[in-house]
Amino acid sequence: MIPEEEIKNAIAANYFQKFDCTKILGKIDFAVKIKRPKNAVDFNDEYLLWAEAKQKPANIPAMLAQLVLTIGKARTFDKILPPSFLGCYDSEKIAFVPYSEIQDIFYQNDFNWNVAPSNHDTKEFRQVHGQIKKIVENNLQQTYLFYFERDDSELRRFINNNFIAGKTGTTAIKIDKNNFLHVYNKWCATVKPTIQVNDWSAAKKHGIIDGDFYLADLLSDENKTLKEKLFVLLRTNHYELDRKINETGMESLLTTGFSDNQKAHALFWAKYDRPPHEDYWDFMVERRDLLVPQDVRERKGSFFTPQIWVELSQRYLADLLGDDWQDEYYVWDCAAGTGNLLAGLTNKYHIWASTLDKQDVDVMRDRIKNGANLLEEHVFQFDFLNDDFSKLPESLQKIINHPQLRKRLIIYINPPYAETAKKETQNKNRINKRGVSFTKTRVEYADKIGIATKELSAQFSTRIYDKCHTAMLAQFSKLKVVQGPNFLKFRNFFKVDFQKGFVVPANTFDNVTGDFPIGFMIWKLDGKKEIDKIKLDIFDETANHIGNKTFYAYDENIFITDWFRKYHTRTEGRNNIGAIGLYGSDFQHNNFIRITNCENHPNRWTYITANNLIEACIYFTVRKVIPADWLNDRDQFLFPNKKWETDFEFQNNCLAYTLFNTNVSAKEGVNHWIPFTESEVGAPTGFDSHFMASFLSGKIIRNAYADLFEQLETEEKNAKTGWKKGKKCEFSKEAQAVLAAGRELWKYYHSQKNSNINAALYDIKEHFQGRNGTGKMNPRSTNEKYNELIGNLREALRILTAKITPKVYEYEFLKK
Repeated sequence: MIPEEEIKNAIAANYFQKFDCTKILGKIDFAVKIKRPKNAVDFNDEYLLWAEAKQKPANIPAMLAQLVLTIGKARTFDKILPPSFLGCYDSEKIAFVPYSEIQDIFYQNDFNWNVAPSNHDTKEFRQVHGQIKKIVENNLQQTYLFYFERDDSELRRFINNNFIAGKTGTTAIKIDKNNFLHVYNKWCATVKPTIQVNDWSAAKKHGIIDGDFYLADLLSDENKTLKEKLFVLLRTNHYELDRKINETGMESLLTTGFSDNQKAHALFWAKYDRPPHEDYWDFMVERRDLLVPQDVRERKGSFFTPQIWVELSQRYLADLLGDDWQDEYYVWDCAAGTGNLLAGLTNKYHIWASTLDKQDVDVMRDRIKNGANLLEEHVFQFDFLNDDFSKLPESLQKIINHPQLRKRLIIYINPPYAETAKKETQNKNRINKRGVSFTKTRVEYADKIGIATKELSAQFSTRIYDKCHTAMLAQFSKLKVVQGPNFLKFRNFFKVDFQKGFVVPANTFDNVTGDFPIGFMIWKLDGKKEIDKIKLDIFDETANHIGNKTFYAYDENIFITDWFRKYHTRTEGRNNIGAIGLYGSDFQHNNFIRITNCENHPNRWTYITANNLIEACIYFTVRKVIPADWLNDRDQFLFPNKKWETDFEFQNNCLAYTLFNTNVSAKEGVNHWIPFTESEVGAPTGFDSHFMASFLSGKIIRNAYADLFEQLETEEKNAKTGWKKGKKCEFSKEAQAVLAAGRELWKYYHSQKNSNINAALYDIKEHFQGRNGTGKMNPRSTNEKYNELIGNLREALRILTAKITPKVYEYEFLKK
């Protein structure tokens, strides 16, 4: 069971991240207020919600009653301006009631507010509970109930529309021709089960379908259907249907009501603005044929597009092309699977769906028999990457072959993301995926798009661009098409005009793993532009809009690995103090970028010496200070401008950061990375190497030695070889704080028994934290003094990281 505090934290993070939920307001469980700048003064906090929270599923009136007693006992409303809403939530649902609907309870006479709000057995609790229950049941249109799993998108819209500074009243979700099917599907799950129809199949035989009840609800105002010529009419608290003139010449009709006294109906429609704009009424009635439940299935192994992204992608198409786009354009999903991407489209005469697998074709045709909005003649088996276009239905060929009609064709797809071989099989014995490696498309276009043919999605894009030029492509895909270094040749071929799009986390798609972005991008294929950059809206895993981001295309030889290559050294010798990994130039490879003092390294490493130490630390630091996440996973680190060369503070900040983030260990070899002298840290004996302390103090200068460690043995020998003292490293106050925190940690370590005189930070952590049964280092120590000291070091590093990060962009190691 989820702890109550964890539920509170999750609700705040998932739904109210734009607001301040940190204020503890007396004994109110959860309070949401408008965020204010830290330096803001002279105004009162504006609260939007006070809520009761429960760990287990609970009764809404009971939760609200406890909240009201809590507020009334403290007279919170006398001290702080009350919020727009009171609310309550548990692990499965959340409810909102306008404060104005309940406020009269606080001013009733002769009421004892001093009872314990959590005691549900008092007469005061029972009294308030009864009052709230009456308010809720008598005015369900003002009670907004959302189940987290089922109503996630509606809840987010409700919050976005109503949690606004200074706003009074509520804003409901509008329904139009592009979302009325999605609303219908939710209505089927919520309202339909409460309508007193025992056998929907029998009703269908008499020409009445559930969609008739939905239309009666939808086209109504104050629960009275406005359009009389419907099969079913809503009459406040019941439906009228099967109206006809009987043998007496009088009208007869059937009626049916609700099994729950219309509660689910009221709660559902409270979220929506009814009726829709009158311009949509005739369209919605004419498309009654769409209003049948659709059994959208997923076959194991298919890349099933989540409904939340289907709906959002169709909204983007409508925003770009207009509300009537489905009547003015043709749609072909040439990687349809079981057709779920087409759910919600309304004009079946303008939709074609093809798929490689006959079983998927059978699924779609079976859905058509159950009311899916497709034509059997427009659903067909077609191997897009291998078959000739002459195999397409004649109706679709006419559009593709007609220059003007083709401009009205939208290829709307979420193709598979398979590559020729998985990463774990990238070796000489790997077995490539036959369906990717040996398509006709890959063979035909290999010279045009190069290595990009290894990916199926690129093969789809390429053939669509070539065979359906001047059409539009609305495609879900990885961002490699824009960012991938291996897609340079593809971008030179795929010259298009970007129109609109968004990105979402890949792991929200079934059968897709990994933390990277998947984009929905709309392209005009008759463009002549090479892709330079595109700006996409960002949505998190629950469809909350969190900003936008520019994704850049990259040329060859502009990456950080190209810059650092001129500082490589592969020469083995005693002047080497460690080695650093050289893998990729994007965030997803950052875990491979490590500094060690191991003696044996694979080819993708270079040694570190006094001559390239600063550049190695810069390379390491800029790869590490900005955390990798799903959104920046494919962003590329670049060849910097020259400004870093004269910024010695930045260079030394990178050095200080690196010193406390390596994987160097005294167990692997000589530790040349101790930045302190023995006296600074109270070491009992001498270190095996004084390289780093000497470097920081200026006793080592670059390119001024034949054999570094011989020079460090004695000052006399140094003098004989013509050695000159270098410049001491000057550190920023942030870097000095890091060194000071590290010094205290080393001191404490060397006060322990059995300390290793040459220990690196990695060894010190291992000493105090130990390892668990699997051999993994524990996250904390039982030694509280150590925990304090390592915490101080981490905090100092966090502050230093914040100072370094802007320079990463200023010196163009990364683009914003």
